[in-house]
Amino acid sequence: MSLRPADLIRTWVEAFNRRDVEALATMYAEHAVNHQVAEAPVVGREAIRAMFAAGFQAAAMVCIVENLFEDGEWAILEWRDPLGLRGCGFFQVVEGRILFQRGYWDKLSFLRQHGLPLPRE
Repeated sequence: MSLRPADLIRTWVEAFNRRDVEALATMYAEHAVNHQVAEAPVVGREAIRAMFAAGFQAAAMVCIVENLFEDGEWAILEWRDPLGLRGCGFFQVVEGRILFQRGYWDKLSFLRQHGLPLPRE
């Protein structure tokens, strides 16, 4: 029995906060797309796994759920982190796996908060 979209995203948040790259990757469909609008879309479970591994290596990220909504095969997550960054994510869940994800957050604030290099103009 597969989880409802909101329940899957609760599990996703728990894995994210554990920095559990393998658990996160298993929640995505083989040809899933993860598009954080501040970045180019990442296509495929293996590429998404690599994206999370690189992200966790670069910064200590934490997701605190502000709101979580479900509508059909969609879960909508409004989140914040302990440093004050806020964002939202839209997850399309089909047959118990994330098929599509789109996230909105302020990349410049994220880079500054984590002391990461800023993009060159």
